[in-house]
Amino acid sequence: MSMYKVGIVGAAGYTAGELIRILVNHPKVEISFLQSESQSGRSVFEVHKDLAGDMDHVFTGKVQEADVIFLCKGHGQSGEMLKSNPELLEDRIIDLSQDFRLNGDHDFVYGLPEVNREVISDSSHIANPGCFATGIQLGLIPAVKSEVIESEVHISGITGSTGAGQTLSETTHFTWRNNNTSVYKAFTHQHLQEIGETLTNVNPDFSSELNFIPYRGNFTRGIIISTYFDTSTPEEELTAIYRRYYQDHAFTHVIDKNPDIKMVVNTNKCLVYIEKQGTKALIISVIDNLLKGASGQAVQNMNIMLGLEETEGLKLKGSSF
Repeated sequence: MSMYKVGIVGAAGYTAGELIRILVNHPKVEISFLQSESQSGRSVFEVHKDLAGDMDHVFTGKVQEADVIFLCKGHGQSGEMLKSNPELLEDRIIDLSQDFRLNGDHDFVYGLPEVNREVISDSSHIANPGCFATGIQLGLIPAVKSEVIESEVHISGITGSTGAGQTLSETTHFTWRNNNTSVYKAFTHQHLQEIGETLTNVNPDFSSELNFIPYRGNFTRGIIISTYFDTSTPEEELTAIYRRYYQDHAFTHVIDKNPDIKMVVNTNKCLVYIEKQGTKALIISVIDNLLKGASGQAVQNMNIMLGLEETEGLKLKGSSF
């Protein structure tokens, strides 16, 4: 059995740590390098402590050749790095920043498998979606495609502290985040751009305004999204539309139980719940921001790109405790 060599650039952060945990157990890949300027020369398990005993890799400061390279750099840094190292564009690349989600430079394809699976399979450069964007889009796409939305769309979403990354800031310190919640980037969150672009691609006639209020939560991981809009479509028909759309997608499931974050943490799943109250449809979607919202989806994209089983290495088990 041939093994694919993979490397991670910017391998010391939260999303990179999740990526390593998946790839070290992936049956079809071998980790060839883990790059980090700040941690070069240190053992990986000194930074990602739960990997002690799983691997003996050492962070390197240099980017090396691989069959697939994951870019886990901060926003704005992936584009700069590829400008300085254009030879990397000859490799398969999956970028987890927002640098190529909108402009499509260097033939980057938007990596939401529930919309672009066939395009991803023929591509070598993938722009992995944002975490809020993933949860919101998976809650909206079937309704947008079937043209059942008859009003503005109102969205609220709360994310765990890992969504802000590993670098400390005023709103990520434990003493501020614990027992606390706050609104940020109301109506202006950067993920609205990629969401709007995807929904227009799904249905060019879609023109409903998206009103999004994001919240910082006082937990570490997970995202829960509540979306509502007016529709004359009955609940049973709306649920059937969603089930039909996602029936061939391995990680997105329409359920009849109002979901919570613990149902998806440590998995690559998105759970979607639908109910009607009068003329309003309520769609609740939940994901793990570090997995389906980042590293798990990146591996899902890699599997599709390499022609592997889409679920390879991603049959992860969460816990309700």
